[in-house]
This record gives sequence, C-alpha cells and structure tokens, in this order.
Amino acid sequence: MISKFLSKLKSILFKSAVTPETPLKKEKKSVKSAKTKTKTKTKTKAVNSKKNIETLTTLPGVGEKSAKALYEAGFKTTKAVIAADEKDLLAVSGVGINLVKKLKKLK
Repeated sequence: MISKFLSKLKSILFKSAVTPETPLKKEKKSVKSAKTKTKTKTKTKAVNSKKNIETLTTLPGVGEKSAKALYEAGFKTTKAVIAADEKDLLAVSGVGINLVKKLKKLK
C-alpha cells in the first residue's frame, strides 16, 4: 500500500513537461486518444479487481466483504493472503482472529 503511494507520488513529481511540436489540430486528436486509453485502462483495472476479489472468495471463510477488504488492503492474490503475517491480516477491517486461524491452516 505504501509502495503504491510512493510510486504514484514519484509519477506526479517527476512528470516531464512536453512541449507540443505538432500543429494544434493534431494535438487535439492525441488528447482524444489519450482519453480513450485512460477509459480502457480503467475498465480493465475494474474487471481485474473483480476477478481478483472473486478469486479471494475461494479461500475458506472469506466472503465477498472480507475479500474486498483484503484486496483494498493490498492482498491481490490468494498466495499473498496465505503468506501474509497474522498481524497484517488482523489490521484489515472485517478480518477477525477466526478467519486468520482458518487461513493459517492452509500453509
């Protein structure tokens, strides 16, 4: 989660200013294509997150709410959840000690 924040911060701070060397009409077209690419990436991320959350629900004791909470906390795969430290899992809202015990039995 912190690494996500740091990478986003780096991308914001170190953006290079690009001066347009093309005529104004071509610049407008590139802006439109950039918007479409952003929408496509957003849709792809949404689809991937839904698939990852569904995958997390295959773990014993993990329902949709706890799977979503685990995903938002940075646990994107079942392997990441199983390998995680108990303290990290308990820090996620919606995850209790009983669920952590079930997950640790999978190791």
